[in-house]
Amino acid sequence: MAELIRIYEENPNPKAIRKVVEVLKRGGLIIYPTDTVYGLGCDITNIKALEKIARIKGVKLEKSNFSFICHDLSNLSDYVKQIDTTTFKILKRALPGAYTFILPGSKSLPHPFKKRKTVGIRVPDNGIALEIVKQLGHPIVSTSIRDEDEIIEYTTDPELILEKWDNLVDLVIDGGYGDNEASTVIDLSEDQPIVVREGKGSLEIF
Repeated sequence: MAELIRIYEENPNPKAIRKVVEVLKRGGLIIYPTDTVYGLGCDITNIKALEKIARIKGVKLEKSNFSFICHDLSNLSDYVKQIDTTTFKILKRALPGAYTFILPGSKSLPHPFKKRKTVGIRVPDNGIALEIVKQLGHPIVSTSIRDEDEIIEYTTDPELILEKWDNLVDLVIDGGYGDNEASTVIDLSEDQPIVVREGKGSLEIF
């Protein structure tokens, strides 16, 4: 049975955030709000939790395209090859924001992702998500929780999310209604930025 915990984005309760971080450190799975849709996430350093998410999504962990949710750009070098000034300026301008950037992966990626040539990096503009990652001390590996309903696409109500995911995750954060539009995905791993998916993040800044 998953626990539902209410956290307000404007002023995330430190005690509640600590509780979420403890669940992640124990290898638990959480569903949490971002600046786009609700995400399913776990601690990037916990192999068992990563495998669990891959099983739920029905993919092989090594071939998954999960995003890394970072607090800021400071620990980017742990996961991404050295990037040029132009790329860094784009990231700086767009983040935190509703974007996923595909960047060339570094040799120091966590073991399950070692063979990846690229990684998806997210710094969402959401106080709850950022505070969790900050307190955890390293990224959350994350994937959006799509709905099977072709019309809805993404569930936005935390109560309904809890109902559906009750037996699959350890904790659902109620951070208010989520959005139903995913992030804009931009590939920065080649010479020119390529728009892979147009979502919530505006393309005007590029």
